[in-house]
Amino acid sequence: MKDLSNNLNFSSFSHIYVENEALKNKNTQDILSHFKKSNIIKISHYKDVFFRKNQDFAVQKHSPKLILAVKHGNFIYDGAQVCEDFGNKYFYYTSSIMNCIYNCEYCYLQGVYTSANIVIFVNLDDVFHEVESLLEKHPVYLCISYDTDILAFEHITGFTKRWIEFAGIHKNLKIEIRTKSANFKCIEKLEPFSNVILAWTLSPEEISKTYEIGAPGFNSRLESIKSAVSSGWNLRICFDPILYLKNWAIYYKDCIDRTFEAVPSEKIQDISIGVFRISKDYLKRMKKVNPYSIVLSYPFKVQNGVCTYADIHHKTMIDFVYNLLSKYVEKEKIFI
Repeated sequence: MKDLSNNLNFSSFSHIYVENEALKNKNTQDILSHFKKSNIIKISHYKDVFFRKNQDFAVQKHSPKLILAVKHGNFIYDGAQVCEDFGNKYFYYTSSIMNCIYNCEYCYLQGVYTSANIVIFVNLDDVFHEVESLLEKHPVYLCISYDTDILAFEHITGFTKRWIEFAGIHKNLKIEIRTKSANFKCIEKLEPFSNVILAWTLSPEEISKTYEIGAPGFNSRLESIKSAVSSGWNLRICFDPILYLKNWAIYYKDCIDRTFEAVPSEKIQDISIGVFRISKDYLKRMKKVNPYSIVLSYPFKVQNGVCTYADIHHKTMIDFVYNLLSKYVEKEKIFI
């Protein structure tokens, strides 16, 4: 799938569940306007559908349903320890969408949720208000594409555009928009503000086509990156997670070399690298969803509740990728 509109053609959501509280929200109406043929089902609360018992994540991934809801409680959360903060003291994340349209074999979301259905919280203005309250205390570094790929949904939500515009009027807010999509064209006409970072996760073609089902391949992502760079956007590239598979070194060397053949190194703000790591509890659930996964069959070590590769493999992979990257960019730009 190159992006949501081209590949799903907006028809996969045969059923859309809408909370009564969300019905009159403008974002709800805008989203529903893309799904003229879908069955609209009114519900009291999204949890009645999303968290119901005896769901099959793997089966639902073939035909996910859409749920439109209003979120209550906290909107902003402290950044996770397993995630890179890039030197930002006040690191947070927010999730306006639960679950992702892509089906990456290693994705932690299948260990978090029992449902593959997608929830979009339509009350985005409430999130903005909480961010503004936080900004009164100190600067904020905020990841907005944490539990989803927000840019992949841009055709139907417009949320990425709104976040960029919001950042444009709050200079002490820095946002990261992480994506595997090839959807830059949805935001290419927007002003590239200095406090907005477009962060692409890149994987070798051999890995993306096998283990990142539904996501655009390496070449498609690279084309979006080139367009973003030529338009003046801040660019972050993430080689994360690096997967320990047969011929991994050959794949990642080719991936990195081709990346820098296409993108001038001086146009890259920074680079993130990291090997596969996952909560022990999440991994246990993921193996139940995908018991024959090659990616998940590795004999992971457990440290502080997090599963990752054995030290010898971890060090070999990080050193290999780091040394390749350091040929192209200053070491200060590489975050591990």
